[in-house]
Amino acid sequence: MSNGRRNGSSLRAVKRTFFVVFFLFILYYVVLPQWARSKESADLIREVNPVLLVIAVGLQVASLVAYTILTRVTLPSEPHLSVFTVLRIQLTTKSVTNIVPGGSAAGGTLGYRLFTEAGVAPTAAGFAMATVGLGSAVVLNLLLWVALLISIPLNGYNPLYAGAALVGVILLAAAGALVYLLMEGRDRAERVLRSIARKLPYVQEETASRFVHQLADRLHELARQPELIKRGFQWACANWLLEAASLWVFLRAFGSSVNPINLVVAYGLAGVLAAIPITPGGLGVVEAALAPTLVGFGVPARTATIAVLCWRFVQFWLPIPFGGAAYLSLRFGVLGRNKRVGSVREMASVTGRAASRRVWDDQTGEYRWVPSVTSDDPGSPSDPN
Repeated sequence: MSNGRRNGSSLRAVKRTFFVVFFLFILYYVVLPQWARSKESADLIREVNPVLLVIAVGLQVASLVAYTILTRVTLPSEPHLSVFTVLRIQLTTKSVTNIVPGGSAAGGTLGYRLFTEAGVAPTAAGFAMATVGLGSAVVLNLLLWVALLISIPLNGYNPLYAGAALVGVILLAAAGALVYLLMEGRDRAERVLRSIARKLPYVQEETASRFVHQLADRLHELARQPELIKRGFQWACANWLLEAASLWVFLRAFGSSVNPINLVVAYGLAGVLAAIPITPGGLGVVEAALAPTLVGFGVPARTATIAVLCWRFVQFWLPIPFGGAAYLSLRFGVLGRNKRVGSVREMASVTGRAASRRVWDDQTGEYRWVPSVTSDDPGSPSDPN
């Protein structure tokens, strides 16, 4: 092994160790104390409304379905992927995002691979995932800002608002700059990506250049479809609002309530802070921000803690095993079938090429094999002579 490879492997090992230690730190010093405090609220569990719990879980499932339809809206019409197939891909992606440090990148990579294996063109798959991710972030920030404009006159100013709003501004500015660069500065984006591609192994400049142009074309195509943008905005709003409604019903199930505007503020603040790639899926960050904010809005501390933890169990932890099952169903289902069909077609193609080299020999009275058969070959059956 060369020194470069050895150093690269050592660096990756150090990074993995750092992420594992940091993850365990968050788990032991942020998440577990939350669970410990929830034990003090055990008496609330005996008084919980089971019907409202079922409704809360149903709203969370509906939120995931809305996100699935949002993704399907951005995919090309061909190949036609069913909602169930896209839902399983999203579950798989979410499970990876929730368990791997820097999970958004890892989950996005897996989702991209699953979409392309399902027959979606690579550029279309990358465009759909990027559009859904950026679009959802934009919609969440818009919902937060609208709720803040209503909430501040009612509840006064909170320093946490400024921090979350600043993160949102940075995210929106980055998204806007990327879209503008691709749509109005395509040549500049191409030069930047070419310079990056030259320094990356296994990446060709022409491939990077073609990707920029195809992505820019897709953005221009999207800009000419206001109806598609409207549908995407609606489904993104449905995704976030259904998830927030699930949290509100969890609070109601444990005997407490909060003004819907204040709930959207608390939920939006936690969601924006979770976008900072510190822990997988915002683990610990969401819990640490959401429960105290709800307490600040008048929810009893015990109720806020246990409701948030139950909601996070359904929203964060439950998709992990379901995502694993979804991945297996894809592998043994549609993706595995597509792979088998591809293998059969390749075998048939090879067999066909081999069969074309098997010709009749008049002298021996039997078939014989020849190295190749072309229309220029005098021994070819298609030879007029």
